[in-house]
Amino acid sequence: MTLIDLRTKQCLFCAETIQAEAIKCRFCGEFLNTAKAKALEAAAQAEDFGTEGEEGQDDILFAGRPSLWGIAADSVIGAFFCVLGGLIVKLPIEKLVGLELTVSQAATFAQYRVLVGLGVICVVLSILAVKVIRLKMIYYEVSPDRIEWSRGILDRRVDNLDMFRVIDLKLRRNILDCMLGVGTVNLITTDKTDPEFHFEKVRNCRLLYDVIKKASLEADRNTGVVHLE
Repeated sequence: MTLIDLRTKQCLFCAETIQAEAIKCRFCGEFLNTAKAKALEAAAQAEDFGTEGEEGQDDILFAGRPSLWGIAADSVIGAFFCVLGGLIVKLPIEKLVGLELTVSQAATFAQYRVLVGLGVICVVLSILAVKVIRLKMIYYEVSPDRIEWSRGILDRRVDNLDMFRVIDLKLRRNILDCMLGVGTVNLITTDKTDPEFHFEKVRNCRLLYDVIKKASLEADRNTGVVHLE
């Protein structure tokens, strides 16, 4: 006596129920092992994966990193010193200040002048590169229950803050921030580790402010927490 395989699947073309091992649909007559069928199957799997991903992201109210505009002031200062280093390399300072040097002394002075100028430029660019990397290694994620952030380059750390611990928040934007479309959201919390927390120079800062304000009030109601001034 042979066992009948009761496993079934849907045809990719007509959606009728057929046996799981079938390679040709008995309803529409399409073969299920062709390139066309495989393409349809891949598209269906991608759509299912995308739907699952969207469902997993429903609880994320805000996610992002600090904007590079956060180091705009440092970049301006760095540009100034880079220009200064370039002038040291290009301009014959020894002649401008009227130094009386021999040919060999002038050549030696010029070599040191170029090294100093290039050194200034390299140091400034290195500092700016470290600042950029450190800034982009920070990641914020806000959900209805907590705030989570990760930071660090060599020592990667992930911390979180319960939303009901937020007792006050403020949005800070100077003139340059308003022009660049960024801002800093400061939180006052009852957390012993992070009594003050800052979202540094993020885009959509007003949206972030409103999201945290609403989520913290909702968390207070859900947990029955009352913050005494």
